[in-house]
Amino acid sequence: QVQLVESGGGLVQAGGSLRLSCAASGRTFSNYAMAWFRQAPGKEREFVASITWSIDRRYADSVKGRFTISRDNARDNVVNTVYLQMNSLKPEDTAVYYCAARPRTTAQAMSIMTKSDIDYWGQGTQVTVSS
Repeated sequence: QVQLVESGGGLVQAGGSLRLSCAASGRTFSNYAMAWFRQAPGKEREFVASITWSIDRRYADSVKGRFTISRDNARDNVVNTVYLQMNSLKPEDTAVYYCAARPRTTAQAMSIMTKSDIDYWGQGTQVTVSS
């Protein structure tokens, strides 16, 4: 049973920083691409950033230069953690942020996936940026 558990969300002022974490367990994740998506009220869920085990990365244009995705691969690949460092936050970054995982795919492919394309989702963590 794959589990993705996000943490690190909260309320921050514009220009501030937050670091989100996603603890992934229940599977060997060496051939999984991992990603962050976000969904603001009344909007579709959208891609934010993705990363593969080989550390290939992709970012949405709206977050390039401000957000950084990274991952820790556990030695036994049973537990895997993905991070999203968010700097220079803007009010338009306010959303629920979701961790996502899909096997045998690329960071580029995940960047154009929709909600139904993803195999596993976390429960989400709220990020609110005040102006």
